[in-house]
Amino acid sequence: MAPTAPITESRQPEDTYFRAEELGANLPPLMVAAERIASTVSQGIHGRRQVGQGETFWQFRRYQFGDSVHNIDWRQSGKSQRVYIRQSEWEAAQSVWLWCDNSASMDFASTSDKPKKSERAVLLALALASLLVRGGEYVALSGSGKPPSNNRAALQEMALSLSNGTLSNGPLSSVPPIESLPRDARMVLFGDFLDDPRHLTDTLAQYADKGVKGLVVRLIDPAEEALPYGGRVLFEGMEGDGEVLVEQVDDARETYGERWREHGARISDLVAQAGWGYVVHHTDHSPEEALMHLYLLLSDSHVT
Repeated sequence: MAPTAPITESRQPEDTYFRAEELGANLPPLMVAAERIASTVSQGIHGRRQVGQGETFWQFRRYQFGDSVHNIDWRQSGKSQRVYIRQSEWEAAQSVWLWCDNSASMDFASTSDKPKKSERAVLLALALASLLVRGGEYVALSGSGKPPSNNRAALQEMALSLSNGTLSNGPLSSVPPIESLPRDARMVLFGDFLDDPRHLTDTLAQYADKGVKGLVVRLIDPAEEALPYGGRVLFEGMEGDGEVLVEQVDDARETYGERWREHGARISDLVAQAGWGYVVHHTDHSPEEALMHLYLLLSDSHVT
């Protein structure tokens, strides 16, 4: 870890203690699982080649624990009571922003032996962040308002935010908010994307116009695709969208399947039109396999 610089803002000892206790109480199971998956995948991946720092200035950002003192801009820092880091355009271009849908539909799991879609999304996001940091990349959570970082403390903050579901989805429930990201930044979006695909189209189009590329990861519970029910079933919406009573599910399965496939094809097409990558992950499949796929796609020239 790089040497630290003097920090001008301090916390009271008791605040630091309670903060540490809060992190310790919430993070271990989630972080242990994410780190285990990242470790497994990293054994099969060679380290990504690192290039030199770029020279084009992008922005100043606040110093974070773990940043190198060599990146401190003392002139800018001298203008205030805070310490600032000078970021180059290369550093920004190698940053990855992660976003997880925390809308109610993501809390669905068809059986108790399968994870909720939200649980799998958070696990994959954290494992991917851990894998990227291991490779020297910078990561950040979309909507957090915090700059990208490549230290372990940032991963703990990310885990806390994701596990508590504290990040806002913006005005639409299943798409990320539009943020000002640097040119050529990358994003990875985790969600079920069950809303009208036009919402996602507008979001990707705005980011694509800014030169931002990335991946859309669609989480699917196997029951959502197969509709493995029979007889008379009452389906209840999870986002206040009412109930639907189906007298004979067997009779509706074929029509349902056609509409499901049409919805998926539409999402796939609009993602391709934006120049992004598209990944479908079923929650009953291996998270290690999905993580390997995501990492390799991020390494591909289409999204870097």
